[in-house]
Amino acid sequence: MRDAAPSFEGVLDAARQIDGVAVRTPLIESPALSERVGGRVLLKAETMQVAGAFKFRGAYNRISRLTEEERARGVVAFSSGNHAQGVAAAAKMMGTNATIVMPADSPAIKIAGVRSLGGEVRLYDRWKESREAIGAALAAERGSVLVPPFDDPFVIEGQGTTALELLDQAGEASLDQLLCPCSGGGLMAGINLVLEARSPATEAWGVEPEGFDDTVRSLAAGERMGHPEGKPSICDALQTPIPGVLTFPINQRALKGALTITDAEAADAVRYAFRTLKLVVEPGGAAGLAALLAGKVETKGRTTAVILSGGNIDPALFSAIIEDRFEA
Repeated sequence: MRDAAPSFEGVLDAARQIDGVAVRTPLIESPALSERVGGRVLLKAETMQVAGAFKFRGAYNRISRLTEEERARGVVAFSSGNHAQGVAAAAKMMGTNATIVMPADSPAIKIAGVRSLGGEVRLYDRWKESREAIGAALAAERGSVLVPPFDDPFVIEGQGTTALELLDQAGEASLDQLLCPCSGGGLMAGINLVLEARSPATEAWGVEPEGFDDTVRSLAAGERMGHPEGKPSICDALQTPIPGVLTFPINQRALKGALTITDAEAADAVRYAFRTLKLVVEPGGAAGLAALLAGKVETKGRTTAVILSGGNIDPALFSAIIEDRFEA
């Protein structure tokens, strides 16, 4: 892990590092959505990224910098699924082995995705075991490099390239606000580094599932806070117990605020994305869209950017949602 703190200059360097490897995902504008909310909406479709989520950006930015000796020892990561697949994809490209610690209740499609990319999966009980402890032990045992899902400068800066692209694609459009799913805060922190430097007037909002509102609680308390243990959310990608050590200070100073959504609102967003936008988005990846559709921010006469962060949804859950069989 690098000693220097994440920075905007690091995001610019990450953009050079991932250029030609990561997908420059499209920025989509839907007249129907803009009409519904009474303002212009720009959707950054990270669902079309390598491995189906933004996580590949940070994973490749970190793993591509390994020395030859480090690549020979492999990497270890822990993730509910999207970082897992991003790491597995990046590791395969760089010719190194990847072992991923994943919750036993991860969507089967995400576990299968890791294995299809050559990654080794170590399952654990997210309610009784510590993924951080398991990952650290595996890395120590094998001499592997640990690639955290968010608390790593290279990972944060890699995720920040999402915003560099977004601002470039938006052209002269002035972004009044941005909605982004928030878990450990890596994507949000990377985006905030870019907004601070390039679009400081844009109000950034993190969006979390109800019951996993650690960023909301942390912003209110002025320090990193966890959340009480509760029932799982369909937003499986957003169930981190506490904001990151590196990510929270950035988000604390830069966020306008944080919002929560219910599982029913997440499902509504997944359904809307499929039926109206013709996009497949997983519940956690649709958190920003859910907040938008539920009216949790003012949109009339404003330009709002929304990050659709991932599209790796369990087929059975997806079917239930789009066929109106899902009950929160």
